[in-house]
Amino acid sequence: MDEAVITTTTRRAVGAALFAFLLCGAAGAQGLQDPTKPPAAAAPVAAGPIAASAGPQLQSILIAREAGGRHVAVIDGETVRLGERFHGAKVARIGENEVELVRGTERQVLRLYADADGVLGGRTARR
Repeated sequence: MDEAVITTTTRRAVGAALFAFLLCGAAGAQGLQDPTKPPAAAAPVAAGPIAASAGPQLQSILIAREAGGRHVAVIDGETVRLGERFHGAKVARIGENEVELVRGTERQVLRLYADADGVLGGRTARR
């Protein structure tokens, strides 16, 4: 009968230790960061009514690693390549953070993130 008491007590102690271990593991997992999240310094282009009505929005840029590789951008959900046309404007340049559209003598630079000065994408300039 003593063996039964010791076995039950041991099982309870092991169960309590295991439960405590699982709780500690769950608490530690909460501090993990998303490795795919952009750094805090890279402020995304403001979303909302002002940004939506300001013109086309650059959503993504893909540049091949090898020299002369493809340059692709996604603007308002539409995939465009370097040299192609987007709503009547020619895609003149695709950089790591921006795309330049040229329509006649006007050029428009769309940016993924704000500049260091806090200027957002979508500026139009004449040459």
